Amino acid sequence: MTEPDAPSRADATRARLLAAAAAAFAERGFHGTTTRDIAAAAGMSPAAVYVHYKSKEQLLHQLSKVGHQRIIDAIDAVDDAADTPADRLARAVRAFASHHATAHTSVRVVNYELDALTEEHRAEIGALRREITRRMRAIVDAGVADGSFDTPDPRMATIAVLSSGIDIGRWYHDGGEITPERIGDFYADLALRTVGATTLDTQQ
Repeated sequence: MTEPDAPSRADATRARLLAAAAAAFAERGFHGTTTRDIAAAAGMSPAAVYVHYKSKEQLLHQLSKVGHQRIIDAIDAVDDAADTPADRLARAVRAFASHHATAHTSVRVVNYELDALTEEHRAEIGALRREITRRMRAIVDAGVADGSFDTPDPRMATIAVLSSGIDIGRWYHDGGEITPERIGDFYADLALRTVGATTLDTQQ
């Protein structure tokens, strides 16, 4: 007789471990965190951790892979090539920035602990990061091509937009008066100003 809930229990356990690892890495740094720290935060024994992840580096790799894919998915969910470049950029950056505020603990880890990954894993995550840049750059290039953006350096403009959004994970904290939604709107406007948009009247 099969146990249909067995995979879901395993998935829930892995999710709990990832959340515990993200919190521990954010607080202590990757090198300052032990497997025992992660296990304790997840309410498990250190031995139980190894059932699901062979090492804390594997935990970091999974966090990084999932985290970067979520950003790609968030951009894809709001981007429509049929819209104007200004609307596309505003929506993409709004999603990007608000995600970095909402998931600030995990994004801080996946953006600032890259050097702790193995060479193979770092290359894999690097490819995901380049894909995020490619998507945003394509929107900027579309605006330059149709004259709705006026920037002398689309590449640097794209880097500036992404870098400012990534930094949200470093300084944002829950419970303040600045909400993820407010951050998303502010950074969307900032992105349009960065690329020299001829109009700042974009859909929310």
